[in-house]
Amino acid sequence: MYKRILFPTDGSEASGRAAYAALDFAKSTGATVVAMTAVPEFHTFTTDAEMLEQTASEYKEASTARAGRLLDEIAALARERGVPCTCLQVVSDSPYEAIIASAREQGCDLIMMASHGRRGIKGLLLGSETHKVLVHSAIPVMVHR
Repeated sequence: MYKRILFPTDGSEASGRAAYAALDFAKSTGATVVAMTAVPEFHTFTTDAEMLEQTASEYKEASTARAGRLLDEIAALARERGVPCTCLQVVSDSPYEAIIASAREQGCDLIMMASHGRRGIKGLLLGSETHKVLVHSAIPVMVHR
C-alpha cells in the first residue's frame, strides 16, 4: 500500500487534528511520514504584519523558528506512536506547489492533509491550498476534515 506519506501542516487546528489521523494511518499501513511546512518568502511590500514589523533576517529567523516548532510537534507525536518521521521546511509563496514538489522530491506515494472546510464566498475569495493540491497533484491525496 502506501510507504511514504507527505503530511503538510500550517499549524492550524484542522492540521493538528489531521496529524493524528495521518500518523495513525501511517502506523496502520507501516508507512513513514514526511512532515512539511511552507514558510512564505520575505517581501518588502506586503500586508503581512509580521513582515512589515521585521527586517528580512528577523523575519527569516522568526518564521524558521515557528516552522521548527510546528514540525517538532508532529515529530513528537510520531515518536509517541512509533511512526518514522522526517521533517522538511520549504520557503515558498505558493504552498500548494511546494507541497506537490516536496512529495515528488521526497518519493512520497500519498499526500495526506487537512481541509479547513471553507465554503461559499469565503472559500472562493481565500482559495484553498487543499483544493489546489487535489487539482494539480499526480500523487494521490487523502483529505482529513
